[in-house]
Amino acid sequence: MTTANKIRVICGDILDFVDDPAVAGDKAYRYFEQGALVIQDGKVADLGFERDILPSLALAYPDQLIDTKRYTGRLIIPGMIDTHIHLPQTEMIGAYGEQLLTWLTEYAFPTEKKFADEDYARQVSQRFIDELLRNGTTSALVFGTVHPQSVNAFFSEAQQRKLRMIAGKVMMDRNCPEDLSDCPESSYQDSKALIEKWHNVDRLSYAVTPRFAPTSSPEQLAKCTQLLEEYPDVYLHTHLSENKDECAWVKELFPESEDYLGVYEDAGLVRRRSVFAHSIHLAERELDCLAKTQASVSHCSTSNLFLGSGLFNLKACEKRGIHVGMGTDVGAGTSFSMLQTGNEAYKIQQLQGEKFSAFKGLYLATLGGARALDLEGTIGNFNTGCEADFVVLDYQATPFLSFRLKEAKTLHERLFAIMMLGDDRCIEATYILGEKAYKRDGQPQFKPTLADISEPSVLKEVS
Repeated sequence: MTTANKIRVICGDILDFVDDPAVAGDKAYRYFEQGALVIQDGKVADLGFERDILPSLALAYPDQLIDTKRYTGRLIIPGMIDTHIHLPQTEMIGAYGEQLLTWLTEYAFPTEKKFADEDYARQVSQRFIDELLRNGTTSALVFGTVHPQSVNAFFSEAQQRKLRMIAGKVMMDRNCPEDLSDCPESSYQDSKALIEKWHNVDRLSYAVTPRFAPTSSPEQLAKCTQLLEEYPDVYLHTHLSENKDECAWVKELFPESEDYLGVYEDAGLVRRRSVFAHSIHLAERELDCLAKTQASVSHCSTSNLFLGSGLFNLKACEKRGIHVGMGTDVGAGTSFSMLQTGNEAYKIQQLQGEKFSAFKGLYLATLGGARALDLEGTIGNFNTGCEADFVVLDYQATPFLSFRLKEAKTLHERLFAIMMLGDDRCIEATYILGEKAYKRDGQPQFKPTLADISEPSVLKEVS
């Protein structure tokens, strides 16, 4: 029996989002306790309660093998989406003691030089993707290095694993080490060749990737715009207003621009499918511009705290309807885990006197990320026709998590505990297009007793 003739049914507790909780409240999510997810040809065919779905399957698919997998007492969510991460910084994650500009010079740039070697880039790409899948991340927007071979290596590995990934070659022609510098024309030609080779091939997409305004001349930014005009459905991926010293430097380098975002705006780079990482120190005008142009923001909470960059104003983005996803920003971010990224995002809002629920955190990690990447309807939730990338979360992943969850009385309390205490150990399995791509070794990590798995109060169901 071929995969094309097989219907896969995944049973367990299922949660996804149809809107932003800040907009739709409790109507933003769907929760099916003892639910069923039906997958055909790698895409979602149906979603609902097991009691409603299973009896009708044989009639709905009379000529096909029905393969049912049960994850009793587990939570199934869409694959998580990392909207800003650096492939070459994998090996120097957790480097000590600097803020952004010194950190780049001391740690990031020396590491990135190694990616001139394509074999090395391929080895790191394998480890990088392994870590993404181990943490339940199924799609990502990825920085390569200035070397085209870094992107070739990454896309080759992602293609083999049938992943939906977006990546690009870094473009920088000034204020960087000479052996990491290109020029406007070479960066254009290299990026164009990569777009022709990889963009829209299988599940891969390309992002034009100027590192940030200080490392690109106006001439190079003009070449970025030329690429976006020639290939209208590619992405623009860069940094914006991460650090106050960086913002002051941009003002010195581009005195004619109104503000930091204005540098990109003057070059014609602020548009739909433009994703700006960090975006912490923004003026009202910049926020209004992001909203008007339908550009997106990646909130990189872990790295913002690690580098002491500042506190992201999520409420200002919500007020204007700006699409926001979450990014781990490895390697300034100290974890590949989107759960841990949500943990830090909660703390950033607390420091500003704002609330950040587990529903909001999981929305940003799934549908919010899809919206930020202009991929709603393709990934991000379990609507019919979406690609069946999903994650199985284990409530019993550790003895302490199991102990803590015995006190959870509502769905939100369970989810919040997972977001605060969870990490890669909570990922029991990661599926790509309905096929298992990662399985946690030694399942279960914790063998619960009957007392550990006793059900708390009945959780809320939203169909």
